[in-house]
Amino acid sequence: MSHDRPERYSIDQDGLPDRFPTHRHDAAFWESLGRAVATFGFLEEILGKAIFLFTTTRTYEEAEIHQAYTEWLPKLERGLSDPLGNLIDAYGKAVRDNPHAVIANLDELLDDLRKASQMRNILCHGSWRLPDESGASIPFFVNRQKQMVDSPMDRSYLDQVQQHTANLACAVINTVTQMGWQFPGSTSPGKTIWETTAQQGNAPDAFGAGDF
Repeated sequence: MSHDRPERYSIDQDGLPDRFPTHRHDAAFWESLGRAVATFGFLEEILGKAIFLFTTTRTYEEAEIHQAYTEWLPKLERGLSDPLGNLIDAYGKAVRDNPHAVIANLDELLDDLRKASQMRNILCHGSWRLPDESGASIPFFVNRQKQMVDSPMDRSYLDQVQQHTANLACAVINTVTQMGWQFPGSTSPGKTIWETTAQQGNAPDAFGAGDF
């Protein structure tokens, strides 16, 4: 057995291409990917605010009020920090628990949100392989079911994902405004939740009052 020590090497980081390891894709590709990822972040914010609205405006029996109030703040905190999949589940429960909700296609909306959540994980956590001659790239990503992505994605595909996600965010907003409420944090028409809850002395300004 040889006892010679193996040669050791280190990466010459000063010699790496500018913006390594993203240098193989053009800037337009990364812009489309970034806008798609940012829109998922917007969707998460919208779901958190919708959860706040639906949990605030539901009615409770007298005996339920104390427990509901005790559980409310932790629920809102989770709305600020939970990942997208958990937010979707919490949103669905908040809608179903609110007798004033007027959503005819809730199951369909939740299904679309969950499918979008799977795509969000790919876009946010995938490692993007070298682009082909058309600029499309396959992200290296394995989900919990050991499934991998095998279809290349180009700018057009990423732009479609971004638009679809924006449409889902608007659909969630509509589930609030169609009840006659102003969406929290916006200047949309409708009854203002801040004034209503402030008059009752029940709710802190949990999300701020700026526009989207």
